This record gives sequence, C-alpha cells and structure tokens, in this order.
Amino acid sequence: MALQNIGAANSDDAFYRYKMPKMITKIEGRGNGIKTNIVNMVDIAKALARPASYTTKYFGCELGAQSKFDEKTGTSHVNGAHDTAKLAGLLENFIKKYVQCYGCGNPETDILITKSQMIQLKCAACGFVSDVDMRDKLTTFIIKNPPEAKKGSKDKKAMRRAEKERMKEGEMADEEQKKLKKEVKKKGSSSSKDGTVKSSKKKAGSSDEERVSPTHSQIDEKEEARDEDDGDDDVQWQTDTSIDAARQRIQEQLSAVTADMVMLSTNEPEKKKTESKGSENGDTVNYATVVREVKAYLKKGVAAKELQSHIAAFPVSAQEKMNALLEGLFDGVEKGFGKEATKRKNHLAAAVAGDDEGLQLLLLNAVEEFCNKKGSNALKEVALILKALYDVDLVEEEHVVHWYSKGLKGDKKDSQIWKNAQPFIDWLQNAESESEEE
Repeated sequence: MALQNIGAANSDDAFYRYKMPKMITKIEGRGNGIKTNIVNMVDIAKALARPASYTTKYFGCELGAQSKFDEKTGTSHVNGAHDTAKLAGLLENFIKKYVQCYGCGNPETDILITKSQMIQLKCAACGFVSDVDMRDKLTTFIIKNPPEAKKGSKDKKAMRRAEKERMKEGEMADEEQKKLKKEVKKKGSSSSKDGTVKSSKKKAGSSDEERVSPTHSQIDEKEEARDEDDGDDDVQWQTDTSIDAARQRIQEQLSAVTADMVMLSTNEPEKKKTESKGSENGDTVNYATVVREVKAYLKKGVAAKELQSHIAAFPVSAQEKMNALLEGLFDGVEKGFGKEATKRKNHLAAAVAGDDEGLQLLLLNAVEEFCNKKGSNALKEVALILKALYDVDLVEEEHVVHWYSKGLKGDKKDSQIWKNAQPFIDWLQNAESESEEE
C-alpha cells in the first residue's frame, strides 16, 4: 500500500516519519442509490489516531450528504459520486483542524473534552494545547461520541518496573552464590598448602625418587586451581554503560587534537587561567569577539564545514565556541526558533559531527544558555527547539534526558527552562515505553 506524509506542508520531506496510506475510493451503485466507498478508511484513521467515524462524518458534513461508517464491517460510505482528489482535500482540512498541533504541526495529538464541553488538542511533543473551533459541525458529533481513553498504560509500566526489579534481585543472588563458591575454594586451597608444607618437612631426608614423585596434596591443589579457572567461565562480563565510563572511553579513543575539541567543563578553569595570562600580552580573543566573527562569516554565506574550521581556531573553550555558534545562527530571530533550528541544521550538524556524546551535551548546554539569555520568547519555545534538533538527528534521546536530569539537580534547577522542556521529555519517555510494548 502506497504511503504519504501526514500534512500537505510535509509532502516534500523524504525523512518525515509520520505517514498514512493514500486514499482509495470506489463508486458503488447507480441512480439515486449511488455511493462512494472509501476502501481504506480504517487504515487512514488508524494512522491519524482518530476514529474512522470522525473522518466519515466530516466528509458528510462538508459535502452536505449522508455518510455512515459500519463498525462491524469497517466500511465507510458517503452518498453521491465524489472524486478521490476532492475527498483527499477534505481529509487534509480534517488533519489541520483535528489532528495537527496548532503550535508545532506535529500530528501526535490527543483529543480532550473539557467540563465546559469544549474540544482541545494536546500535543504529546511540545505540550501545546490547541482550542478547536466549536462552530464546526463535526464538534457536536465528537462531543456525543468521545474517543476511547487509553487503558492499562500505568499497569503495564508498573509490570515492567516489577520485572526489572526481579531481574536485578536474581542477578544479585547469582553474584552472592559465586562469591561464596570462590571463598570455599580459597579456604580449601589454603588448607591443602599447609598439608604440602608438613609433608615436605617429613620427607626432607628421603631418596631422589621420592622427591620426584608428586604428593597427593599437590595433585589436589592443581585440580582445585583448574576448578577455579573453570569457575571463571560462569562469570558474565558486562560493559559499564554509565555516563562517566562512556566519557572515559571517548577520551581514550579520540586523538589529541579531537580531545581538545571535546573537553568538558572540568578543564575550563585551566583554560580561563591561560586566557587571562595571554590577555596580559594582548594575544587572546574574548567571547564577544568570537560571536562577532561568527556573525560576519554567516553574513558572507560561508559553508558549514568552513565555518566550523574557523571557529575551531579561536582560543576559547569548546562550550564558548558552541554558544557563539548558536548565538550567531539565531541572530535577529525573535520567534520561531524551532523552525530556524531546522533551517540551520547543516551548520549545527557540522558542530556535532561524529555523533559524539560530549558534543551533543555542549549543544544542549548552548541551547540552555541561549534561552536564558534571550528571555521569555525563547524560553517558551524550548520544547520546540529540542524537538527540532531531535527530528533532524542532531541530539539523541538518552543525551537529552541526561541533560534534563542533570539540570534539575544543578545550580539553576529553578529555571523556567526545565518546566517548559518537561512536555518534550515526557513525550520522549512515553514514546520509548510504547516502542518497548510493540
């Protein structure tokens, strides 16, 4: 079945991940009983996460014709003969009104019905709540036939957590048993060594033949040593996947030149000292100068890789280089920072080339610094900025979550940026749990 991107604005994006089947229609009957059958309406509705009865009813309201969706057979009929292109255009209007987020355009939204009988769309990506125009005829049908609530999500999460805890307890029990076995073997080997020492003293004056032949205690000691070697085969070696261990491995693997680019904030005090010494001689470049240079290169239209080579030559810290790049790219932008990040993805991709965790954290720290410096407009759109970076594969999920959790524990844990970024973090974690269920 042919697929197409959800939303006409995303039709040219080859990497857009939200897709739906192309509409297939069939004219049935003749005369006054002629009807149009939308053959794959169930598949389309499933891709849009909306009941098929909503889309069928919308077609009837817009065309001024009777429409019916049969829940048992899954067939969708609209009275009259209608072209596929005409119905596809109406479906596009339905997507804009009842599926896509009014803030970021993401189709991953949920329909909410308030106590005052108003319909809203809550975006699972940016957290924006869109108010649907209640003058539309379909709103009455939606209120009378609300969508089914998702069931069992909390229970499934609790089951997964309990299962993980049981696995951890089992692993701990296995490790304790292995330790006990090793201690027993060590005690046995120590006792056998004492026996060999005594026997050697008694047979000190014996003949050479007796000296050559090994004693029973020595044979037992060798067998126990072999058993200890065989026991190591039962040990399951695991790779430490913690953040600190990953950083250590990265630093060991990178060359000396690249390591200077990926240095974390622990080395920044030393760099500041060297910069202060150089400033006395008038050889250093401060952060403001770097920002001016970056803006000048961008105005000239310098390519992304060439710009990155120029930035790498500045004698400032890696974090300041990333901050200056972000400030230069968003120069003069007051709104729509998420869209601007998508437009500037080539320059940002060059800055985090190599899929390195340290560079991605530097980029996320630069976003935090820029939003706090820019003010309320940027802070409101922090979720949109993060989603834009995530959609174009500039930052990975685990690094975003690590940056967020680290920020909540840091000195700026009361900053508004963490509250505004929370909807996107929740969406990431929910998407991960849903993928595990599938």
